[in-house]
Amino acid sequence: MKKKIKEKQLHNLRHSAAHLLAHAVTDLFPETLLAIGPVTDDGFFYDFLPPRNFKEEDLEIIEKRMREIAKENIPLEQREISKKEAKELFKNNPFKLELIDQIPGETVGLSVQGPFYDLCRGDHIASTGDIKHFLLLSISGSYWRADRENQPLQRIYGTAFTTKEDLEKFIQHRKDALEYDHRKLGKELDLFSFHDEAPGAVFFHDKGMRIFRIMKEYLRSKLDADNYQEISTPIILKSKLWKQSGHYAHYKENMYFCNMGDTEYAVRPMNCPGAILVYKERPRSYRELPLKLAEFGIDHRYELSGVLHGLMRVRAFTMDDAHVFCTPEQMESEIIGLIRLVFDVLHRYGFSVINVALSTRPESSMGSDKLWDLATKALENGLKKEKVDFSIKEGEGAFYGPKIEFRIEDSMGREWQCSTIQVDFNLPENFDLTYINKEGKKARPVMIHRAIYGSMERFLGILLEHYKGRLPFWLAPVQMKILTITDAQNKYAATLANKLKGEGFRVEIDETSDQISAKIKKAQNEKVPWMIIIGNKEEETHSTTIRYPDGKQLFGISQNELIAQAHVIKKEII
Repeated sequence: MKKKIKEKQLHNLRHSAAHLLAHAVTDLFPETLLAIGPVTDDGFFYDFLPPRNFKEEDLEIIEKRMREIAKENIPLEQREISKKEAKELFKNNPFKLELIDQIPGETVGLSVQGPFYDLCRGDHIASTGDIKHFLLLSISGSYWRADRENQPLQRIYGTAFTTKEDLEKFIQHRKDALEYDHRKLGKELDLFSFHDEAPGAVFFHDKGMRIFRIMKEYLRSKLDADNYQEISTPIILKSKLWKQSGHYAHYKENMYFCNMGDTEYAVRPMNCPGAILVYKERPRSYRELPLKLAEFGIDHRYELSGVLHGLMRVRAFTMDDAHVFCTPEQMESEIIGLIRLVFDVLHRYGFSVINVALSTRPESSMGSDKLWDLATKALENGLKKEKVDFSIKEGEGAFYGPKIEFRIEDSMGREWQCSTIQVDFNLPENFDLTYINKEGKKARPVMIHRAIYGSMERFLGILLEHYKGRLPFWLAPVQMKILTITDAQNKYAATLANKLKGEGFRVEIDETSDQISAKIKKAQNEKVPWMIIIGNKEEETHSTTIRYPDGKQLFGISQNELIAQAHVIKKEII
């Protein structure tokens, strides 16, 4: 209860800070039109149509004016006014007029602080004087109602906290985020690159692909143990398939299309229709269910150029997808198994704080209320039986079904939504999926969509920032680097490297003639977990010296002991 009260207080503070931002902007740039300014997970933003584009140097001026208004300690009032009165107040603002027309009822909410007013449903703090610990962060482009066909706008991001300490902690995390930005780390560690020839797509280098393979191999080992079948389906499919699935109606603006002759094709944004075609390849019996089809599918979604961000927001990505076809009676037990699988995998990657939410039916969706209620209840029961604490996110489900969202917290206190479990009664209806039940009659299966990594590219970006580039031993692209003190030890180094590789470890040799101090520095910059140092003494005794990134060293370690220790740490999370 206390946590919810604090969350509500923070929400109201940030909501009021968004109004304070709008107040300051209209004071400084009176011709600016206000759009919307919601609260976000880590702050707030406001969208504007200014007479001229804002510049980064404007942030300091705007923030200064915000502080001046805050010091005036202006009370925040919430009023209800008629739509007629609201339309008169906002007669020169087409964005507000559009919102007023879409609000049900005959009245609308109006937030007032001194001479400033804004369309608003409420939930504020008492006065501007209560907004003390805030910061403006950045400027970006946006579109009205997030539709690229609409008016381009400018968005100003900010954050606010109830205490100075929380703000300082956020600022430090922000500095860390800049220092350990995955794009910076990817370049420094030679993992991947981006090129204008393919905006929003990743070019993986050898070491980046090593990590990618490890991620796949680890998950495959879990899926093999749980009787999954791995499939691969085409990336380009006829548009009629996407019309049948509902993606064409609900997701068309984010899809890529091409024509061959008179036929329109679409590049898949999701993998589910491909899995459905595999299921429909032949009649299915209840004895085959649950049928678990997994696919590491490459998907493409058109994202606006302004939101592309390294691995975190791309146009081409790999989804660790799976679709579980089961009977209604099997649905709950399958959901429980998937919840356990998600927690198991996320814990292996070192994420201990995992927040869970149940997302319900959105406005734009398909299917009957009865099917949605059944699907939502099944997910809810699975969470309760596993004793998982969860919140409800009204209206944030997929267009075809409700979902469980798992949000992981990284080492910098940021939350990332990755894993999802979705129950779907609608696609089996759309594609007339059936199985023969125990009575020998046709029945409709339930389809459960699940992803653990989500976008594998994004998950890798999260991992790089979470570990600040220093990936755990089991996941590092190079686990050990052999450093010789002189070239005389090169032969012994090669023999040792082959032995370690034979044990399944990823090993490299620094074959340069640099001094050992330079080799150590280079290996540290490459964030290699173990440096294996070899000199005359080690060669004579067929031993090694292990040097860790923190400078700690273990001397006189035999080859067998080295291998034994490496096998032990390979099983550890960190």
